[in-house]
Amino acid sequence: MAGSLPGAPSRTSLNARCRSLNPTTVTLSGRGPRLTYAHPVPDLLFRPTLRRSWRLFQAFRVEQTDPDHFYGTLARDSVDQVSAYVDLDGQWTLDVGGGPGYFADAFRAAGADYTALDADLGELSGLGEPMPGTVLGSGMQLPFADDSFGVTYSSNVLEHVPEPWTMADEMVRVTRPGGLVFISYTLWYGPWGGHETAPWHFLGGHRAARRYEKKHGHPPKNVFGTSLFAVTAAAGLDWARHQTGAEVVAVIPRYLPRWSWWVLRVPGLREVVTWNLAIVLRKP
Repeated sequence: MAGSLPGAPSRTSLNARCRSLNPTTVTLSGRGPRLTYAHPVPDLLFRPTLRRSWRLFQAFRVEQTDPDHFYGTLARDSVDQVSAYVDLDGQWTLDVGGGPGYFADAFRAAGADYTALDADLGELSGLGEPMPGTVLGSGMQLPFADDSFGVTYSSNVLEHVPEPWTMADEMVRVTRPGGLVFISYTLWYGPWGGHETAPWHFLGGHRAARRYEKKHGHPPKNVFGTSLFAVTAAAGLDWARHQTGAEVVAVIPRYLPRWSWWVLRVPGLREVVTWNLAIVLRKP
């Protein structure tokens, strides 16, 4: 927790200072119930900056040509961000869509007891044989008992499953009381929504896929309608408002500077500018 980190402010002073930066209750659209945060966002411990945003965007551009750089950068950044909400040391952590091992190295270096789940054996084998304890299974039907994990995490996976909010519900289900759920996903209408087919995805996912195949001689890794889906910020905000399994800690533009949270208040703009939405919850 924040108070356990060396040099961190006390919980009381941290909460007071965070309230001055982020409202604990905010109406993000003109419709639906207010989205109420259970706790202020502890961004005093992790301050996203423009330099960090640019570094991440550059990494996204080489996802397939230099996966070591892309996944290594993203894994280290992920651990930094999750650590702003929970001390990972000793936490049994489930990574839904964990992939070949970059995230395992980063989370274990932070002291987490790490378990990866992926539906794609090829992804899990990207760095060689899958690590012992790795689970092959569907994020939409997690093969774990209720209340199992201290931290349940997923990064850039929700846009690759046909029922993203079923997966989100499953992540809440397998998180133990008091545990943290951290879900982030790439928005379809953002600059990287089409992944390797961007920016042509703005003209339609199927059209962008056909253009990619014609240019490169093979279909994209992420095929629209099969392994890539149009997931929006509005859908994530709606799920966060209406799910009843956990308290909302924060809903933030994950890769943007700290002060950019206000873009979530603006329908339309938030879909393009947010780029990647992070939903952080704590199970009561």
